[in-house]
Amino acid sequence: MSRAEQPSRRTVLAATVAAVVAGSAGPAVATGGTADVPAPAQARARTVDNRAWTTYTDWRSGAARGTRALAGARPGIVIARPAGTTDYTDPHTGTSARWEYATWTSPVHRLAVPATEAIASWNAHTPDGTWLQIELKGAYSDGTATPWYVMGRWAAGDRDIRRTSVDDQSDDKSSIWTDTFAIDDPASGLRLTSYRLRLTLFRKPGTKLTPTVWRAGVMGSDVPDRFTVPASAPGPARELIVPRYSQEIHVGQYPEYDNGGEAWCSPTSSQMIIEYWGGRLTPEQLAWVDPSYADPQVCHAARFTYDYQYEGCGNWPFNAAYAATFKDLQGVVTRLGSLTDLETLIAAGIPAITSQSFLERELTGAGYGTAGHLMTVIGFTADGDVIANDPNSPSNEAVRRVYKRREFENIWLRTKRYNASGKIVSGTGGVCYLYFPARPTPRQRAALAAVGVR
Repeated sequence: MSRAEQPSRRTVLAATVAAVVAGSAGPAVATGGTADVPAPAQARARTVDNRAWTTYTDWRSGAARGTRALAGARPGIVIARPAGTTDYTDPHTGTSARWEYATWTSPVHRLAVPATEAIASWNAHTPDGTWLQIELKGAYSDGTATPWYVMGRWAAGDRDIRRTSVDDQSDDKSSIWTDTFAIDDPASGLRLTSYRLRLTLFRKPGTKLTPTVWRAGVMGSDVPDRFTVPASAPGPARELIVPRYSQEIHVGQYPEYDNGGEAWCSPTSSQMIIEYWGGRLTPEQLAWVDPSYADPQVCHAARFTYDYQYEGCGNWPFNAAYAATFKDLQGVVTRLGSLTDLETLIAAGIPAITSQSFLERELTGAGYGTAGHLMTVIGFTADGDVIANDPNSPSNEAVRRVYKRREFENIWLRTKRYNASGKIVSGTGGVCYLYFPARPTPRQRAALAAVGVR
């Protein structure tokens, strides 16, 4: 039911994966105690470094070749005039085309946490006739440098290019595993100490079209290998009112996108969080979906998060980028350190999509095991147990689940586990997607800052 796991801590998303929830335009909540933002854990060693370029000053600080910074309510970069032209042959269609391009390269960011892994995130608008490429070049702790690694070739649509990760990138010290930069041998002590991002914006020659990039950044992390994690103390009880979607009702639909609904936990989760924040698709956008299918927006999310190289809908940054195609939303991929971090977000009205893998016996009440699964954390009970919208459910009505705190925390935050064959395999080490408003409230901004995101 699941696909093979990759050699890094990145657990490959599985066919038994689930969905998320999303809901009302004004996110509603049901509370069972104080809604104050809980204080983050103070004693934890820092394991994650997040850096994002989002402001006009940020975009002005980079090296531009043909791009220019835009001011305004949502600053970004666009093509001002092309730096040149290039030909690109799409490996998934065989189609060759010429494109004008311009680039923006970030300043060097020195990681506060020298990293064993790094995951990029970007938020952009790419009208038909445009697309973009995201690359990372870093420095190692031994004084050498990585090559320019492609972290993604992406477009919101699929008419011009097929969005894709790029395989077979390595320099014998690090490798790219779909969407994740990983040091090949973390036990050697080698770490990524700094990096630059390069964004290349493409458009059809002779047009005035342009992508607009509003956010670009990287989450670097050095999470220690562990089979178990320390328990956190329960915080305030609160439940966000998030709509419930099941991926399982889509089994057999559009198998060209990751074998159909049984593998759609990531896009189902993304679509529901998007709708929680008020994002809606128009009838015109959904016109391609068979009208006999329920929840056609889930089919749409699967199509437009699909990675044609990975052959799946579980590319983490592609899901975050998809969320940010909806008006006034941002999306990032990060790692959190405990359920206390999730409680901080829930208290501010921000649900999170978590990635985990487990045997059936390791998560009471799930009724299944998986090599990789996404679900949405929407709240906590008075006892501190996790309220999740788990899309690996037979119906939308069955999606809401309550999972034991200690079990959930461990399967999500560990980096090592035993699979059903007794083999040691990887866990995600606390990976999650966070989707939130382009202009967060002060309370939301404080909660995001408390978990290392701005």
